Amino acid sequence: MTSHKFGTREEWLAARLELLEAEKALTRRSDELARRRQELPWVRIGKQYRFETGEGTASLADLFQGRSQLLVYHFMLGPDYTAGCPSCSAIADGFNGSAVHLANHDVTLCAVSRAPLAKLQAYKRRMGWSFPWASSYGSDFNFDFGVAHTRQEWEAGAVTYNFGEEDLRPAAGEKSSRDAFSQSIVGTDWQTYRREGPGMSAFALEDGVVYHTYSAYARGLDGLWGMYQWLDRAPLGRNETGHWWRRHDEYDSE
Repeated sequence: MTSHKFGTREEWLAARLELLEAEKALTRRSDELARRRQELPWVRIGKQYRFETGEGTASLADLFQGRSQLLVYHFMLGPDYTAGCPSCSAIADGFNGSAVHLANHDVTLCAVSRAPLAKLQAYKRRMGWSFPWASSYGSDFNFDFGVAHTRQEWEAGAVTYNFGEEDLRPAAGEKSSRDAFSQSIVGTDWQTYRREGPGMSAFALEDGVVYHTYSAYARGLDGLWGMYQWLDRAPLGRNETGHWWRRHDEYDSE
């Protein structure tokens, strides 16, 4: 039995109109933040990154596929993972529907992961996805854009992520539970799992030159979770109790 308050239609309407004003203010603020994102200075990419794709070896410029804008989702599927991160998988479930519209608006959406291409393609087939997905295996790309972390960073307790430093090592007594969790979702120990991180980066291509324009990490990715936008409007909200979500083909197996 819910403990939520009940009321009349008139009381609901009065509260809804008050909330509407707050929602409108948030929308205007969101529009302003979008404008500020677009005003960030563009940084020229000087390094020559190489990727493996279904069409062969590609440069960063090749990932644009003839368009002037590129959105990269840094998908957590490391070389030693047995499957993609469930959270990244939940986000990526929304990519197929968006990719076609973005492509017709001069924007290419592409996922990039450090696992070898064959592993990406096998997981892509399992999930039924069709969006572009490139392997950066052996490249510095994920490290340079803050979503892969070196062993030295890990051991120093100073992993650089989300424009700051974090200590992602488990506290005393937590290692076995963390290892068990990561083994259950991606088949690796905790350190191997968390030396990868989620994120997204935006790039522009102008006169043959690639520029980095934006990156976001952690809860900066909330807006990309299609299911979260729906849950935020559901009666009980996100109603989260731990790691409740699964890969879309795993719900019926429990």
